[in-house]
Amino acid sequence: MVTDVKTWLSSRRSATARLVAVGLIAALASAGWSGVARAENELERLWGDTWGHPKKPAPLPTAPVPATNAPAATAPASPAQQAPQPAPVTQAAPAQPSAPTVPVVLPRVQAVSDTLVVTGNAESVNTVKLVARVPGYLEQIHFQDGQIVKKDDLLFTIQQDQYKDQLQQAEGQLEAAKVARDHAHLEVGRYTALLRQHATSQVDVDHWVFEEKTAEANIQATEAQVALAKLNLGYTEVTAPFDGQMGRHLVDPGNMVGGDGGPPALAEIMQLDPIYVVASISSQQALQIRANLDQRRLSLDELHKIPVEAALSDETGFPHHGTIQYVAPQIDPQTGTLYVRGILRNPDRTLLPGMFVNIRLPMGKVLKSALLVPQISLQEDQGGRYLFVVDDDDVVQKHYVQLGETVGDLQVATSGVARSDRIVVGELWRVSPGMTVMPKTTTLDAVQ
Repeated sequence: MVTDVKTWLSSRRSATARLVAVGLIAALASAGWSGVARAENELERLWGDTWGHPKKPAPLPTAPVPATNAPAATAPASPAQQAPQPAPVTQAAPAQPSAPTVPVVLPRVQAVSDTLVVTGNAESVNTVKLVARVPGYLEQIHFQDGQIVKKDDLLFTIQQDQYKDQLQQAEGQLEAAKVARDHAHLEVGRYTALLRQHATSQVDVDHWVFEEKTAEANIQATEAQVALAKLNLGYTEVTAPFDGQMGRHLVDPGNMVGGDGGPPALAEIMQLDPIYVVASISSQQALQIRANLDQRRLSLDELHKIPVEAALSDETGFPHHGTIQYVAPQIDPQTGTLYVRGILRNPDRTLLPGMFVNIRLPMGKVLKSALLVPQISLQEDQGGRYLFVVDDDDVVQKHYVQLGETVGDLQVATSGVARSDRIVVGELWRVSPGMTVMPKTTTLDAVQ
């Protein structure tokens, strides 16, 4: 083996070879190799044969011999006894993990109305097709397609010249009729005075009375013509009938509108606030609601006070609130359903006509002592929805629950939960069934 090392050292005269040789001898010495002295001599000989000059490596350190009260031995120690012994390694005992602190709450007990959730649609309260009520050329459009407009905002202007002239003509005829009436009234007074003096006949007096009454009738007729001319002139300006959102315009400026063969509509406007939500419930559900009301029919005022809630498919809970606005008086024989319509505020235009919405309606039945749990504590696996509950020994248990109505951020638990259960509402990722924890009681208001 030494010869092989010498051959390898002779072939590679480099710093790498020297470092490897020194490291090899040092590793053997530190491991307690019995031939330490021989290794030192061999290293010195190899060093001189390879590089032409002797070089002895530094002596390896030896571990100090601890002093004892026993008398020193006269015999020399063997190389194995002179090698340093490794100190025993003392392993520290693993620290016991402390129980994690988790917030817990008790379920809330309150009365909750039983409800029905159905799928329906949003509908516009008012949808109007704007038309031209007088014939003429469309001169100008005063809105952008899709613009939000207010009631009485100007939307379209139709050619006005001929309607202004008609109004002026009617006003002139009205003035002429008033002048004729005033003249006839004056002549009636004059001929009546002459008749007293026997200077004229009764026929002349009757003639001017007739002229006066005819002038009065002409005034009424011309006043109607003036009103009609003003009305037609007003029709040349198409305004918004209510607050709403415009659709796209259907006629471009320069086209003839309002006449025979013209376009049926200029544009469409929809009222989005408030907005309807409509749904159809089955006849069985309608009968159940009637049974919950003890077969009592609601008055129209009572019906309008019944709450209705709605939500889009991507919304949590039911953030849109309103009241029942209409219930059909009969079941549709073709579908076997009852039409129900609610009305609710929509100031941000979140709901648009035609959207599918989930609608929650009251069933007329109240759960007086329902247990509500926070929705943030609910989890789900293949077995269903469940909660983590801390028992009397502060050990986490897994309780599968049946759920009912949603009330804000809480949900009714119809089974699987007792009033005294301490429900874990935080640090859910740290707990698992069977784990001992340190429960910290909080309130439902603090976690909502």
